[in-house]
Amino acid sequence: MIREEARSGLRYMTGFGNSFETEALPDALPLGRNSPQKCNYGLYAEQLSGSPFTAPRSTNERSWLYRIQPGVKHQGRYRKAGLGMLRSAPNREESALPIGQMRWMPIALPAEGLNFRTGLHTITTAGDAEGQSGMAAHIALVTQSMTDEYFFNADGELMVVAQEGRLRFCTEFGIIEIEPGEICVIPRGVIFRCELVDGPARAYVCENYGGAFTLPERGPIGANCLANARDFKTPVAAYEDKVGPAQLYVKWCGEMFVTDIGQSPLDVVAWHGNYYPYKYDLRHFSPVGAIQFDHPDPSIFTVLTSPSGEAGTANIDFVIFPERWMVAENTFRPPWYHRNIMSEFMGLIYGVYDAKPKGFVPGGMSLHNMMLPHGPDAPAFGKASNEPMVPVKLAGTMAFMLETRLPQRLTAYASTLQAIDTEYLDCWAGLERHFDPTRKEPNW
Repeated sequence: MIREEARSGLRYMTGFGNSFETEALPDALPLGRNSPQKCNYGLYAEQLSGSPFTAPRSTNERSWLYRIQPGVKHQGRYRKAGLGMLRSAPNREESALPIGQMRWMPIALPAEGLNFRTGLHTITTAGDAEGQSGMAAHIALVTQSMTDEYFFNADGELMVVAQEGRLRFCTEFGIIEIEPGEICVIPRGVIFRCELVDGPARAYVCENYGGAFTLPERGPIGANCLANARDFKTPVAAYEDKVGPAQLYVKWCGEMFVTDIGQSPLDVVAWHGNYYPYKYDLRHFSPVGAIQFDHPDPSIFTVLTSPSGEAGTANIDFVIFPERWMVAENTFRPPWYHRNIMSEFMGLIYGVYDAKPKGFVPGGMSLHNMMLPHGPDAPAFGKASNEPMVPVKLAGTMAFMLETRLPQRLTAYASTLQAIDTEYLDCWAGLERHFDPTRKEPNW
């Protein structure tokens, strides 16, 4: 079950939703008992729960941690700290912009020193963080590693989508490293430190206030394709036995707090359970699609979903548009023009997005809120309407979408960025009127 990561020498366990056990020292993990009276090596037993104690077995999440010092020794008296550009829902009054389709060019990495926490810049918020519903979409602009600083988010889990540069997350459960095309999910409450691997990095971040991300049901697709559980990786135990002054930050109910500590909180020598951080390579996603005609809904590209209380309606769907073959006959192949109840935040990790080949560039973003129409730009429509119906491979591309049933509100930061594409609406200006009641065959 343990897989070696050739690129960095890191080791992972594989599988999504499994209950794992791992130890960094022999016999640090007790056998047959969750919380023994006396742990080997003088460790303390501590449980981290990601669900209510009485949640059904299928959704009950918890892990036992065997650590050098208990969590109460890693937290002192908290004081308020600045939020920087980080915001939480509800965030109703910040943006003065009217509703509309939005697009941003890539936000440049700044010259100032920003670590993962201070480099989080909120673009949109939806729902209510205290009500544990909805999400926020952030951009992480990271120019320096966290040094003697640790962070955890009590408001929700964090999904980090690497876009430029590599990031290393040193967590209570072990070490995870991601590169562009990979994601990392850090559950609510898990403490971590983020380090740069080979220079400044930029990443998209989804903060999920609601139900934990899980694999979607496949329905008629059956047992295979989409994201397969075996391709998700969870770190093996790796601990820090480090004494010295440090700071622990926590985001709690939309506010930031900090406490001074005297040692590293990443001191878990062994752990077992089903609540842990994990990573996934989006290039392992196995897409399905139309193989004769018609255009399936984008939901067939769902990697992970955060369920809501309403069947079939997600709190968040994390959807990707990877490289794939387009083979449908007599079909307009790019995404069609549409309006829907969901709100769509998109980002392009690398390559070209087929519906917006010119203005939507890697590192950029777009927002199409609920019931606002959107679809291919004029050049994409013209090309797709006239090209021959032969198999075409969309190669070297990776876009993603955070789709939520809730409206996404802009922050003041997002609404005043110089990176706003003020000419975005013009991408549809070239869609001409072709209607002719005397001619059945269209003349594109």
